[in-house]
Amino acid sequence: MSDDLHFSSNYRDLSQQYGTGSGFQFEFYCQSCSDTWRSPFAPYRSGQASGWMREVGNFASNLLGGLGNGLDNAVEGLAKAGWGGSRDEAFKEAIAAAQAHFHRCARCHNYVCDRCWSTDSGLCQTCAPDLSTQVQAARHQGKLEAAMDNAREYGKGQAGEVDVATAKQLVCPQCGCEARGGKFCPDCGFRLAAPDECGGCHAKLPAGSRFCPECGERAGAPLAKT
Repeated sequence: MSDDLHFSSNYRDLSQQYGTGSGFQFEFYCQSCSDTWRSPFAPYRSGQASGWMREVGNFASNLLGGLGNGLDNAVEGLAKAGWGGSRDEAFKEAIAAAQAHFHRCARCHNYVCDRCWSTDSGLCQTCAPDLSTQVQAARHQGKLEAAMDNAREYGKGQAGEVDVATAKQLVCPQCGCEARGGKFCPDCGFRLAAPDECGGCHAKLPAGSRFCPECGERAGAPLAKT
């Protein structure tokens, strides 16, 4: 791998400037699969010393009043003084260590991990996919497409069994429940496949009628004997 690896965008700075846990650490991620690798933690001694001094200052402030305020300012100055240069040096070392875990694709310029890198082609596997994997995927895709075509043809053969002439009520007019074309509402039991004529006066019923508009008989009532 080349020495000009910069990782301009695929890293996260986990460094901590202040406190006893102060130090440098960087997390790099593969731009193909997003797997991550973290550089070893490098302590920032000035920041750690400032953390201990701050704790001492807090203790002194509790005992002696305002003495701790001046110490706090000195502690903050100590931590800031060498932070920038120390971080840059730690980042360079982290990049050098990351070169053993990432490769830069010459085609798309992404940084990828070993699993997403094609050693034979010198490219990432997005730009140069594994041939065996692609062939297997193509075979499966071919089976899927052929099976879908067969299913469509089979469905066409079953079309004759579907009643396409009878109008279906998709929503119950009584409770508003979705009926999906059934004869009765699945929620309130209302009869959806109402007869074409009233059971009382034999008048024609408009679709979805709950009562006969001529005699007031409830739709779906047994036909009157003649």
